[in-house]
Amino acid sequence: MKLRQLRSSWLMIIGCLIIGYMIGGHGESIVSAVTDKNYENLKLFSDVLYIIQKDYVEEPKVDQLVEGAINGMLGTLDPHSSYMPPDVYKEMQVETQGKFGGLGIEITIKDDILTVVSPIEDTPAYQAGIKAGDQIVKIGDEFTKNMTMFDAVKKLRGKEGTKVTLTIMREGFTQPKDFTLTRATIQIKSVKSKIVDERIGYIRITQFQEQTTRDFQKALAELESKAPSLQGLILDLRNNPGGLLDSAVEVSDEFIDSGLIVYTQGRSEGQKMEFKAKNNGPKHHHPMIVLVNAGSASGSEIVAGALQDYGLAVLLGTRTFGKGSVQTVIPLDNEAGLRLTTAKYFTPKGRSIHTKGIEPDVIVEDKTEPVEASSPKVRIMREKDLENFHRNGKIEENSKDISKEVPEKNQGEKADDLQLNRAIEILKSWDIFKGKEKKAA
Repeated sequence: MKLRQLRSSWLMIIGCLIIGYMIGGHGESIVSAVTDKNYENLKLFSDVLYIIQKDYVEEPKVDQLVEGAINGMLGTLDPHSSYMPPDVYKEMQVETQGKFGGLGIEITIKDDILTVVSPIEDTPAYQAGIKAGDQIVKIGDEFTKNMTMFDAVKKLRGKEGTKVTLTIMREGFTQPKDFTLTRATIQIKSVKSKIVDERIGYIRITQFQEQTTRDFQKALAELESKAPSLQGLILDLRNNPGGLLDSAVEVSDEFIDSGLIVYTQGRSEGQKMEFKAKNNGPKHHHPMIVLVNAGSASGSEIVAGALQDYGLAVLLGTRTFGKGSVQTVIPLDNEAGLRLTTAKYFTPKGRSIHTKGIEPDVIVEDKTEPVEASSPKVRIMREKDLENFHRNGKIEENSKDISKEVPEKNQGEKADDLQLNRAIEILKSWDIFKGKEKKAA
């Protein structure tokens, strides 16, 4: 009898939480979700919550139990949906603005181990010699195995001038090595540009942030003023993990005269959106090469896919990561955020690149990029591998896409960038190259 009464109390609390969410503007979907047999599932949840609170060996904190339940629920969906507590949500908002206190490394989780995707140039991590593929075994005194991404980010970031020790395992190390880094204010400049080979413009976008479009337009204008008769343009999207969808669309719009840039499809009508080129001034119609690789994901795949579909650029490099899903960040009443996969995006010709990636027009492997490895200990992953691991708890060992060593050199350190050099060669002989392309077609 007591259990039933307390269960009713918990159901009332849950009901109040649901009503609060409805007031926040999501009522229709929640009402339909609470009806019929889902009500029985809520009762089951309240039973378990009550029993834990009553009989667990130590008195638990209800807010931690609820947050753990939310994380577990989202964890069954996909690798990209997640709950962001207030401090993490605030950090996410800061990061999209391109400035935060930390070390300057992009991280992911592979085989339950926190792994460096790449260090950001001119940051404490980069200057300390942290490399792509490094496994972060410990942060301070805490092991990272089974640590969530957001917990890791919270531990890595902090006030400028404070120190943190990372215990790193790397291919070639006989044992883990400690790196003590001093945090700094990380000001990410997402756009870098220069003239190469006298008349060829080069622009690199490291990720898509709030200021990326403005910086890209400025860089493009400066290149065109330095070399009024540009022979061609190289847009480097290698190792660009994506970022803000609007910024990726706006960069694409600098080259596309009219028509679709990307469109999204989800379960609800509100997630079915089309992003089209705008009549916002003259477009830049230079012979163009877009550099891509397995680290080009999400927003960078939107740009590459649109330019490829319209025949405005030749894609050169290796197949992209294949993240074609859209995450919507929904603010919650407790100042936290819900990052939820709500749609998939498609290129103008209707191609879904999710788990497939985009195949370059010209495939050029880079000797400093991953090559086939005899050992699967340190591997690079694409979207389909993340999803397989997420669903099955394992990765196929014979997958050629992931059984690869991580490069020893960071992007920008290369003495001889084969992909960039090949792009320059093609642009210098553009008329001949396009003639061969038409003949082959």
